[in-house]
Amino acid sequence: MAIASNKTQCFTCNIYKITYLCKGCLKEFCLPHLNEHQQIFNDELNHITNEYNAFKQTINEQKQNPQTFINDIEKKLNDLSEQIKQIHKENDFNEINLNYLRNRLREITRELNNPTHISIQQNSQSFINEISEKPNVITVTGGNGQGQQLNQLNFPYGIFVDKNKNIFIADYANHRIIEWKYNTNEGQIIAGGNDKGNRIDQLNEPKVVIIDQQKHSIIIADSENRRVIQWLNQKQQILINNIDCVGLAIDKHGYLYVSDNEKNEVRRWKMGEYNNEGMVVAGGNDKGNKLNQFSHPRFIFVDEDESVYVSDQNNHRVVVDAFGQIYVADCGNHRIMRWFEGKDEGEIIVGGDGQGNQSNLLNRPRGLSFDDEGNLYVADCHNHRIQKFEIIL
Repeated sequence: MAIASNKTQCFTCNIYKITYLCKGCLKEFCLPHLNEHQQIFNDELNHITNEYNAFKQTINEQKQNPQTFINDIEKKLNDLSEQIKQIHKENDFNEINLNYLRNRLREITRELNNPTHISIQQNSQSFINEISEKPNVITVTGGNGQGQQLNQLNFPYGIFVDKNKNIFIADYANHRIIEWKYNTNEGQIIAGGNDKGNRIDQLNEPKVVIIDQQKHSIIIADSENRRVIQWLNQKQQILINNIDCVGLAIDKHGYLYVSDNEKNEVRRWKMGEYNNEGMVVAGGNDKGNKLNQFSHPRFIFVDEDESVYVSDQNNHRVVVDAFGQIYVADCGNHRIMRWFEGKDEGEIIVGGDGQGNQSNLLNRPRGLSFDDEGNLYVADCHNHRIQKFEIIL
């Protein structure tokens, strides 16, 4: 008689073990990886606490200036402080608690940047400038020159950042996908890397990589092979063939969206059902500049309401953050633009001072991605590096 198994697949190691549910992310982990998962929470809470302390210190310094007064911001900060202390004391928290604290701190900071509910005297502009200064920038992958070593990139194109801050990179000219784990000095090849070619284990100038986090697989726009291919535990499957794919996205229901650069359309497939032509959800009305047409659609983004954002060729990338703000990699101008809902003009948030390889400059940026904290990651393509810009408010 068969013995009933109570083992399920661990989200991290993909091995069937006795697992435990994290009620924050609703993923199952074996005990060692559950502890590792919890340590990430501790690191995140420490990061939020440090941000809070720096923010509080800035406000305390301003209180010493008799020309500056703040009405209710300090009360909100004190309330937030009590919540942080309580979570530290209980040592029982998950992603839901961390997201609440992080978003609350952002809300308070936005009030300082747009003071509709607080009072700051007109001559306190230096304080506003201090809060609104340019984001801190870090080179998180690459930056060691153009090459094919594991600490180098060769024209990185698309990027994807997962919940653990691991970065997946379409390393275009190296014909491979690199995974760069959080806080490591080099990446590892997880797809391709077997020279340029069209074998099932090869890639040819991949442009986009996304993660199907339900099936723990990676999906790649293998552009010059004109196919969309899935890699799962070193096993490959061609999902869609004969398509000039440049952009990929997955919605909350698991539908796969693919932009076709030559047919000027975006199609949608139900996961696991690729033996059909899919459904046209945008474009498909020949090449043109009408509102129902595209001219070489490239990168795509699908929001929580299943609205599809598409960049035509010269914009190169569109993403939307948790606050509904639209971000565009303006490749030819070497800058990242942001549009707020209802605004006619965008603002430059990164770059914009010409091309260059200094930390505050970009050289033909391509892919964009956010982590769970709201930090922005940019594939700085011609500088062969990935730049992280910390919490842009």
